[in-house]
Amino acid sequence: MDDRTPPEIFDVLVIGAGPTGMACAIEAKRIGLRSVLVDKGCLCNSIYHYPSNMTFFTTPELLEIGDVPFPSVNQKPTRNEALEYYRKVAEHYQIDVRQYQTVNSISGSDGDFRVHVTDRFGRVIVHHARKLVIATGYYDLPNFMGIPGEDLPKVHHYYEDPHPYYDLDVLVIGGKNSAAIAALDLWRHGARVTLVHRGAAMHKHVKYWILPDIENRIKNGEITAYFQSTVKRIEKDSVVLQTPQGEVALKNDFVFAMTGYHPDFDFLTSMGVRLGVKDRCPECDPQSLESNVPGIYLAGVIIAGERTNEIFIENGRFHGRQIAADLKEKLSAALKA
Repeated sequence: MDDRTPPEIFDVLVIGAGPTGMACAIEAKRIGLRSVLVDKGCLCNSIYHYPSNMTFFTTPELLEIGDVPFPSVNQKPTRNEALEYYRKVAEHYQIDVRQYQTVNSISGSDGDFRVHVTDRFGRVIVHHARKLVIATGYYDLPNFMGIPGEDLPKVHHYYEDPHPYYDLDVLVIGGKNSAAIAALDLWRHGARVTLVHRGAAMHKHVKYWILPDIENRIKNGEITAYFQSTVKRIEKDSVVLQTPQGEVALKNDFVFAMTGYHPDFDFLTSMGVRLGVKDRCPECDPQSLESNVPGIYLAGVIIAGERTNEIFIENGRFHGRQIAADLKEKLSAALKA
């Protein structure tokens, strides 16, 4: 591009192309603003990385955005149905999505932001926007345990498909939904599964139709479980657990550390967004969702800080309307001036 060519300027740039980010772009478009979505992965990247045969815990209508009905023959839709639905929504609203662009830094200020990104080939691109919305979620950053061997290639923090682990010894770490789902799916597809959890039993918030299933598999000895236990270290062919009875060494081929995830707090603070002392909740207006940095809005689970179990697609999808209402008042007036 000729250096003298004026840059393309968007009214709103949304970082994060998940359902919440899409909802923000849709609401901005509805009030006549030009928006663009930027994501380091694909459209709905987090959902894409869910287990391949996963079923949502909620009903289709609670996943809807942009007033587009979510048709499903299932009371609880599957991952693949959700991906197809959000693709159709993006197509319907002709959402401008720049996939596989990693945001490196943000410069400028309210009314004239510059978002510096790198594409998958290492090329540097600068997007210009008057307003920013951060809807990056939290699924990209796992909570590490900080134990020896956690960096071995056999250790995974995401679970997608059971087939590669047939007839192998697999350890699942955790006691919540993701750990229970992974353990059950691996066992049903021929893996020898051991589960370890620091609590005295599976977490009480495990979904009601999953909890008895995992408890019965453990009771029957089909899945081995160590409660009130932790992983002390991970080795190439084994794992060492710290249990109430002392250290236990187990033969092991793969480890799934389902220890949860957290928002990118460093990214927020790099933009000047202040974090609260308690739960690291970012500072933002509860009505407009504008952060303490003028022109930078927050949407989705990132608003809850470390309390990542408070905001889901079901309630985060409405944040776009709140932001659009504020943008309509501020940005539309500025454009007319």
